[in-house]
Amino acid sequence: MSVRKSIVVPCYNEAKNLPNLIARFEALVPEDRAKLDWELLLVNNGSTDDSAQVFEAELAKPGRDFVKVVTVPSPNVGYGHGIVTGLRAARGELLAWTHADGQTPPKDVFRAFDMLEAAASPERTLVKGRRRARPLRDTLFTMGMQVVAFALLHESLEDINGQPKCFHRRLFELCENPPTDLSLDLYFFYVAKKNGFTVRTFDVHFGDREHGESKWAFNYKSKARNIARSVTYMAKLRG
Repeated sequence: MSVRKSIVVPCYNEAKNLPNLIARFEALVPEDRAKLDWELLLVNNGSTDDSAQVFEAELAKPGRDFVKVVTVPSPNVGYGHGIVTGLRAARGELLAWTHADGQTPPKDVFRAFDMLEAAASPERTLVKGRRRARPLRDTLFTMGMQVVAFALLHESLEDINGQPKCFHRRLFELCENPPTDLSLDLYFFYVAKKNGFTVRTFDVHFGDREHGESKWAFNYKSKARNIARSVTYMAKLRG
């Protein structure tokens, strides 16, 4: 299999979501496997549940050779660390990452790849999702972060955490010191804008988690901590 595209999915304690996640990507494998030009890298990101056993059982099924598990030993270092570890293991020229929780359909990643390949200059383009059908409070929070980002960084960063994110390996090479936490989405977006990349967005339906709860916004206190962390990181990027 010649790999042109690599999809990274960080998985932290997502054991219950893994079978359906893999099955949904498997449904997108072409019937003629000679045309399969992508790989799925599932990062077991320091999980403490039975993710390792689920991965072993799922990948033992026939036809799952398009999936690779990248293991980050426990304890979990952070969301950003998991994604970057997966990107470093990727073989593709075109890279993407998305969620493991079922909120973003896998087919959206391939919509993003199509947009990237159709761009005038794919090596200088970032494609990202723009989340729709979200609760009003979450939409207002996202807009607020965009305002803060513009005030601190003087860049328009719409829906910073929108997924999926899809880009040429060139952008990854420009990311010299990526953060290990949830600031990774902000960092990639900012690096792309500062280096004159074209940013193309498309609407994605952002649904509910299939199992479990958010690892960062499970209550107001956790959300407040991460907002403060994001603002601090923006100030650091500004220098």
